[in-house]
Amino acid sequence: MHAYIVKRLALAVPTLLGVVTAVFLALHLAPGDPINLMIPADVSGEAREELVARIKAQYGLDQPLHIQYLNYIKRVLQLDFGRSLRNRTLVIDDLASRVPNTLQLGILALVIAVVIGIPAGIISAARRDSLLDNIVMAGALFGVSVPNFWLGFMLMLAAGLYLDILPPSGYGGPIYRWEGLRYAILPALTLGSSVGGVLARFTRSSMLEVIGQDYIRTARAKGLSERVVLFRHALKNALLPVVTVLGVQFGTLLSGAVIVETVFAWPGIGRYMVSGITARDFPVVQAAVMVVAAGFVLANLLTDLAYAYIDPRIRYD
Repeated sequence: MHAYIVKRLALAVPTLLGVVTAVFLALHLAPGDPINLMIPADVSGEAREELVARIKAQYGLDQPLHIQYLNYIKRVLQLDFGRSLRNRTLVIDDLASRVPNTLQLGILALVIAVVIGIPAGIISAARRDSLLDNIVMAGALFGVSVPNFWLGFMLMLAAGLYLDILPPSGYGGPIYRWEGLRYAILPALTLGSSVGGVLARFTRSSMLEVIGQDYIRTARAKGLSERVVLFRHALKNALLPVVTVLGVQFGTLLSGAVIVETVFAWPGIGRYMVSGITARDFPVVQAAVMVVAAGFVLANLLTDLAYAYIDPRIRYD
């Protein structure tokens, strides 16, 4: 098991390197110059040119592109992501304050998705082709199809403004406190709705496949109750593909947080990335994308490790 984890982490290195390289080239080859955003509009002529040259030299942007890339990789290996071109703050400090907020939101959204999606899929499979099955699947389809930004605005209007039961946007602190949880419910619902819909559909499909197996018919023939058959015999064997989807969807939550955090003014890594893209803040965007990519890699690794717990026949030797 330990050798497998080390091997997977080693394979993650070229993946992250490829992501960093692609983002580095995309930002530097795109039209426009971020230095112009840092210079006051009233500075012109030779003074402006001199200030541009000084700022480029300060941030190393006057060097050839391959030299900039190699210098950046060296700094990343030392966990030095540089300073924000716009705010002049250390990017590593900004990440340290924002990544926990995104993780809290992602975990809460995942809990909501699991609590809603998996039971909905089980109920739908147990009542196949019934009215309840059609209603549940219609709700799952709605969750998968509706855009996050539209659902976010609708929840803000309904719960935050018309009913006035939850704050429409902002950040109230850690979610383990009630004040922080109140602010996190709406964005977590928005973020978890699509994942919940996907889980419901996959759970239903997997459960229907397992329910048709011979050992399920044998369990029913023994006189076991339907609840015991579903939860003790069918569910555990149906969870493996669901866990696979769950691991992938957790990575999707991190990327989906870009939109949701912007809509709800949530101070996380997604909103931080959007502000960096808007200002063409190279260090901010590169570091934020690396964090999201690392989240995908870690989610996939945890998913693989969960297989051995769910199905003891799976071993990583």
